[in-house]
Amino acid sequence: MSDVIGLAISALNLGSLYALMALGLVLVYGILRLVNFAYGDLVMVVGYALYLMRETAMPWLVMAVIAVMAAMLVSVLTERIAFRPVRDKSLTAMLVTSFAVSMLLQTGAQLFISPRSRVVPMPDMFTTTVEIAGNMIALRELIAIAVSILMLVLFTVLLNRTVLGIALRAAADNFRMTRMLGIPANMVISAAFAISGFLAGVVALFWLGRGGSVTPDIGLQPLIVAFVATVLGGMHSLLGAVVGGYALGIITVVINTFMPEALTGYRQAFIFALVIVILIARPEGLVRSK
Repeated sequence: MSDVIGLAISALNLGSLYALMALGLVLVYGILRLVNFAYGDLVMVVGYALYLMRETAMPWLVMAVIAVMAAMLVSVLTERIAFRPVRDKSLTAMLVTSFAVSMLLQTGAQLFISPRSRVVPMPDMFTTTVEIAGNMIALRELIAIAVSILMLVLFTVLLNRTVLGIALRAAADNFRMTRMLGIPANMVISAAFAISGFLAGVVALFWLGRGGSVTPDIGLQPLIVAFVATVLGGMHSLLGAVVGGYALGIITVVINTFMPEALTGYRQAFIFALVIVILIARPEGLVRSK
């Protein structure tokens, strides 16, 4: 029983982070039909922002807030400077632009900071463990679960109870019609990129907390995770992104736990193979779009 509780906490922790990451990706995709390949690099932005502030006297929580705001700012600036000029061109142009933005961000980090791994300051509570039902659980995982659930609740309230949220949902359903109804497109898209940057920024704090370091290419894995979770849950559904994130988290924890040690080096291949099997059975994803 105690092992089951330990597995459940691990799956909930991983699934929560995957769900938030996927939510940010699908929010932009729903409006622009753009798979933003620069999205994962926002994790890098948070990491280097924390690294650059490591010798200041600011409390870690203040540094974390500034780092998340930096991710939001970079996300909005990429939309304003890179994506907006090509928004009315073609999907291919936006896709190539997202690759270019990703490469520019990574190259900028290599040139102006360092191409090597850099230690990111993390609070002591991220390395603390607590005992739950005989399992030693990292306190960081419990905080990640609580923060993720809180953010999902707030995001749901934002979408259903505010004018901005209703505009975002309408734009995600039919962006052309939303523009014809007079809703300012630039405002909606900028808000989507800002929220997307905020979600990636919060996830980055816990993602970086696992390894304690940042590299220019650290955003690749969270980007792949977000993309797979989005496809698994359903590319056209915000709920699907959340469901896909938790489903991928459960699949990852189960395979990591029960896979023979000799095959652990191939676990990513087994995870993606299982995702492909699910998509063969449900090609539209786990959640059907309306």
